[in-house]
Amino acid sequence: MNKEKSYDQLLDENRDLKLQLEEATDTIFAIRSGQIDALVVKSLDGHQLYTLKSSDHTYRIFIEKMNEGAVTLNKDRTILYSNSKFARLVNIPLDKVIGSKFDSYVFHQSHQNYHNLIEEGWIVDSKAEILLNNDNTATSCLISCNAMDLEDGKALSLIITDLTSQKATQNQLIEQNKLLEDSQNLSKKLNDELEQIVRERTSDLMISREHFKFLANNIPVFVWTANAKGELDYYNSRWYEYTGLTFEETLGWGWQPVIHPDDLESTLQTWKYSLETGHPYEMEYRLKRSDGVYRWYLGYAIAYKNDNDEIVTWFGTNTDIEDQKKALEIKDEFIGIASHELKTPLTSLKGYLQIISSYKKEEVPAIVKDLIGKANVALNKLQGLVSDLLDVSKINAGRLDYNREIFNISELVEYCIENSNHIYPDFQIEKSIENNLFVHGNAERLEQVLMNLISNAVKYSSGNKDMIVSVWKNFNEVLVSVTDFGIGLLPEQKEKIFERFYRVEDKKFLASGLGMGLFISAEIIKDHDGELGVDSNPGAGSTFYFKLPLIQQ
Repeated sequence: MNKEKSYDQLLDENRDLKLQLEEATDTIFAIRSGQIDALVVKSLDGHQLYTLKSSDHTYRIFIEKMNEGAVTLNKDRTILYSNSKFARLVNIPLDKVIGSKFDSYVFHQSHQNYHNLIEEGWIVDSKAEILLNNDNTATSCLISCNAMDLEDGKALSLIITDLTSQKATQNQLIEQNKLLEDSQNLSKKLNDELEQIVRERTSDLMISREHFKFLANNIPVFVWTANAKGELDYYNSRWYEYTGLTFEETLGWGWQPVIHPDDLESTLQTWKYSLETGHPYEMEYRLKRSDGVYRWYLGYAIAYKNDNDEIVTWFGTNTDIEDQKKALEIKDEFIGIASHELKTPLTSLKGYLQIISSYKKEEVPAIVKDLIGKANVALNKLQGLVSDLLDVSKINAGRLDYNREIFNISELVEYCIENSNHIYPDFQIEKSIENNLFVHGNAERLEQVLMNLISNAVKYSSGNKDMIVSVWKNFNEVLVSVTDFGIGLLPEQKEKIFERFYRVEDKKFLASGLGMGLFISAEIIKDHDGELGVDSNPGAGSTFYFKLPLIQQ
């Protein structure tokens, strides 16, 4: 049975251990700082003295500071020297590393490779990837071996590079390559499907650069691109064939002489507006052919933007609409003639109905009077449609002329509200009128616009009988608005609402008309140097308004 040590004995042993620890610490510091030029190591053959041939202090400091582990072994693989990096790599204090066997730090799976590396390293410089043990975790390292001469024999120098980060990067690259390969496979699949569709629709036309070029040069439109500044930098061959000009002549802004002089200013304004806002470019203009003949074209372009929403380039086309223009002219001419021819018999028919209504010699049966009243209502609608058709034909022919004078538009709005109260007695029209506002224009045409807006508010009220009609001054403009609380408009409907023959269609609501009223109204307001617009939300009603220049009195 061991005898328990006394307190004094324990103090003596503790003091001896402290001295040994201090000596070991001083020794490690001396090795790391380059103050020791030789090492005495106890081995199976007794104590051996090892002296480095070039024990340079600066070199020692360099070894200590390097990012790789540095270790020196003797023949039985005892560690004679180690820098701090290796000690941290195996997570062992440096004082315990020096004098230990390097084999103890090799992961069991790498013992054979490690053995072969060390054996080869004594003969020739060599290196291999070895797994080192770090708290039972394998750490992949690249170990480079080269033998060096000490005064009392040879030693083996090992440089150990931690491959953890490199392996992680390699794994990421492998994963990325796998994702890339998957993306490539998906892209190939989609591309194959796209090629199949194109082959079916374009008689084996393959997706390739040359075929796209062939397509651009042979489609019956002009294809062009422009940079973010609006400078054109590409045209397809159709452009050169039509204009007879060269690429250099129409590069940048050189296309302007091709535009008809009457269309150039508006074309430039529209193009510059699109460049500033990024909105799609759409414009009709005439382009001069190489023989001097002008034809109508529709220009359209959209901007391609990067991830920062910055315009990179514009892709545009010019489509020949000369034939459509002529067809519209013929149709408008027919509408004008037909409307004019219809106007005379309609007027006569209305006169006959008035004569029948005022017939006094005999009592006209009640049912006949009722039918005459209904006929008058239908006749008034027909006359309104004929008048609209005549206005449309005049607008398209540029012949919508009328006299203009300065008048009080506040009184006109008041008059229209009074008429509307008689025409639509079931509706509650709230008015907000700023008095004595004057504009320059044609009172009858502006009355036509306002009555059309009120009529539409009634037509699309969807059961809500409230309406607000307002006129007020806003700086140098007069604003007139009509607000209803009906079905409202979708965003795509608001974009088309002022187009000719466009009618709002709703599955739950049907309204009569040819879709010409707002088109005519927009042209009348435009001809008065004003603007017709709309604010609307589906199911929440609409506010149609127009702005006119204010005349100061």
